[in-house]
Amino acid sequence: MFTATHLHAMIVHFPVALVLVAFVSELIGLIFKKQFYLQVSFYIIVLAGLGAVAAYLTGDAAGDGMDGGSLQRALEAHEESAAFTLWLTMAAAGVKIVLYYIKNEMRWLKILAFTLLFAAAGSVARTGYLGGQLVFKHAAGVELGIGNFDTLQNDEEDD
Repeated sequence: MFTATHLHAMIVHFPVALVLVAFVSELIGLIFKKQFYLQVSFYIIVLAGLGAVAAYLTGDAAGDGMDGGSLQRALEAHEESAAFTLWLTMAAAGVKIVLYYIKNEMRWLKILAFTLLFAAAGSVARTGYLGGQLVFKHAAGVELGIGNFDTLQNDEEDD
């Protein structure tokens, strides 16, 4: 059965990777003074921002109904971290868009864009860690499928 949990798992990896690649591209562009990498970073962080919105919305839907105990606390920590990551990513994309359209080399805006991108990369790593804890420590979204085990066991007995 296809659920919000499945959709979130399929979508979330794209903005995670895109934020990290945008940061690395920005870093390479600044270190080697290559405009190409700064432009790549612009396009990638805009895509990451759009993907982050989709990941956040699907994650919010996937978390509905998961409450109580340590799972609830872990889910809340992941959700808070995801919201912070979303805002950092959107802010970084916004500053990069401003830089793109004003076509002005304002140093303070470049520093702000880099700082936001750096923070978003760190925040996405933390959010991913907390999401991994949800799945691997708390088994959030894991379907045991006991009925499938009985079918498998019967098939083995037939052999």
